[in-house]
Amino acid sequence: QVQLVESGGGLVQPGGSLRLSCAASAFTLDYYAIGWFRQAPGKEREGVSCISSSDGRIYYADSVKGRFTISRDNTKNTVYLQMNSLKPEDTAVYYCAAAPRRWVIISGCPAPDFGSWGQGTQVTVSS
Repeated sequence: QVQLVESGGGLVQPGGSLRLSCAASAFTLDYYAIGWFRQAPGKEREGVSCISSSDGRIYYADSVKGRFTISRDNTKNTVYLQMNSLKPEDTAVYYCAAAPRRWVIISGCPAPDFGSWGQGTQVTVSS
């Protein structure tokens, strides 16, 4: 059973930065596609960014393109989401999830393609 744990959320002012971490134990994250998702109150879960395992391709939602960066650190078995120039509309609970190695980016990061969801970490952008 793949188990993922998110961390790094918090309260930040507009324009600030946060780095979220998605860590795993007992398996190698590099063997899985990893996606970052977020869900704000009353809204559907949104695929923010994902990175494939088979070909290393990366996807960003238009709402975060140019501000967020997804990356892997295989030495730490962790996937990061660096979030810069944060806006109040980025406020949400952020989750990471895994998809099989064979998964490739065709059209964004569909949540149904991913499993083994972490517990989430709250990001609040407010002055």
